[in-house]
Amino acid sequence: MARKDGRANDEMRPVKITLGYQDYPEGSALIEIGNTRVLCAVSVEDRVPFFMKGQGSGWVTAEYAMLPRATHTRTPRNPEKQQGRSQEIQRLIGRSLRASVDMDSLGERTFAIDCDVLQADGGTRTASITGAYVALFIAVSKLRKQGIYKVMPFKYAVAATSVGVVDRQKLLDLCYEEDSRAAVDFNVVMTDKGDFVEMQGTAEGKPFSRETMDAMVTLADKGIKQLFEEQKKALDSLK
Repeated sequence: MARKDGRANDEMRPVKITLGYQDYPEGSALIEIGNTRVLCAVSVEDRVPFFMKGQGSGWVTAEYAMLPRATHTRTPRNPEKQQGRSQEIQRLIGRSLRASVDMDSLGERTFAIDCDVLQADGGTRTASITGAYVALFIAVSKLRKQGIYKVMPFKYAVAATSVGVVDRQKLLDLCYEEDSRAAVDFNVVMTDKGDFVEMQGTAEGKPFSRETMDAMVTLADKGIKQLFEEQKKALDSLK
């Protein structure tokens, strides 16, 4: 099967990360993966949620939303049918980013990450995670330059991608047209140490085998390693 954009089955779409896309947030980045574009912005508050007060630890949380014309047809702002999906995705983003930092080293600060999808062509949640890490790193770097942190409180870099089975072909980094027809669909989040933060795998109709799952993980690992290279390339400009 020839992919619509001519890519090989194990090939990522072009990736571009632009730092400081917004002037006002403590950290921001625009991530573009193919035609998917997500703006990630980090705000820092010198307080934590009530359930963490007095513990000395920080908190990282996320919100996710799509602009009304991020897709082919207009989606009304905050429709009820989208709220459940958005909540599930933003919890995934939050969990993924919390895995990357030493929460105790943050102090009692909240890092709120807004991920806004400007244009959607598949993989918006995984692009959000990959871009959010970059934006969070920028925000923490600014605090370090101010003397608030002596060392960067990161344990790992995190990134994510999608993989799936479409027309019996195992594909990396699904665009929307592929994702909408996938018989198996995986979202994989990994650290730069090769460990997994989360795997979301679903079969549409026919269950998948352990062999298929292992192949999906191997394919995702290849793509995520490339995303780590793109993150590093972007962040090297901060030095």
